[in-house]
Amino acid sequence: MTGKASIVFAHGLWADGSCFNKLIPALQAEGHAVSSSQHGLDSLEGDVACVTRAIDHVPGPVVLVGHSYGGTLITKAGVHDRVGALVYIAALAPDEDETSQDQQDKFPRTPVFEHIDVADGRIWLLESGIGDFCGDLPEAEQKLVLATGAVPVPDLFTQQVPGTAWRTKPSWYIVANDDRTVNPDLERAAAERMGAKTYAVDSSHVPMLSHPDVVLDVIRDAARTLEA
Repeated sequence: MTGKASIVFAHGLWADGSCFNKLIPALQAEGHAVSSSQHGLDSLEGDVACVTRAIDHVPGPVVLVGHSYGGTLITKAGVHDRVGALVYIAALAPDEDETSQDQQDKFPRTPVFEHIDVADGRIWLLESGIGDFCGDLPEAEQKLVLATGAVPVPDLFTQQVPGTAWRTKPSWYIVANDDRTVNPDLERAAAERMGAKTYAVDSSHVPMLSHPDVVLDVIRDAARTLEA
């Protein structure tokens, strides 16, 4: 793996680290060390610490890849001195004076939030909302996403920790044009604000599952900048 960038993934809500399972084998076969942080969505501070541990566990320069709320995590954890590139997948990317919720509140509410239930101290995605989350996947894959969903505490998006890595590190952004979970206009605005190299794909909120080849190519492009 000499000379190869490592890849660290950070998942979001309602899709755990297994949502990168169509990307990881290909990247490993190409010689990259890969780690997918499995965080508990109990606190922003704890989740950032979990991503940081994953960074510390892999060698060399690191490409951080965040999906959805995972974009908030790579924005914070990405200040790590071995992180050289950030890849956002339909992701949040709050500025230093914003929370994840602040960023979302600047854009119209998306349909998925009509299908949630707050119970047992967590926010659950109802089965009726899975189409708004990953409706371009085959039915069996949608059910798998629902079954393995990562479930957050209700105040997770209003929590704050310091760090805005995209202000100083090169970024790539994949906009999901058909997203019904994170507003695509938020995604486009976030990519423009950070000056990211931007790609758009006609996808639901989970392009890493519905268009894995597109996402792989973006990650490879980011990795090449660290390997040059």
